[in-house]
Amino acid sequence: MDELDERIQAAAKKRARAEKAFTEADAELRALLVEGRAAGKGPSHMAKLTGFTREWVAKIAPRSQPD
Repeated sequence: MDELDERIQAAAKKRARAEKAFTEADAELRALLVEGRAAGKGPSHMAKLTGFTREWVAKIAPRSQPD
């Protein structure tokens, strides 16, 4: 294996680690948005906190249905 092969392999490993970190952070954020909606926080408020659109937040964490 030459030096370019090693760089390609290292970049692929780095990408896999970054993808795993993103997936974990995304799952955490989605769970917190659902928790926020259950606590009565609106999608506009949480959109301001996250930098995402109100529509995206509302799609991820729709309004909780009362029991």
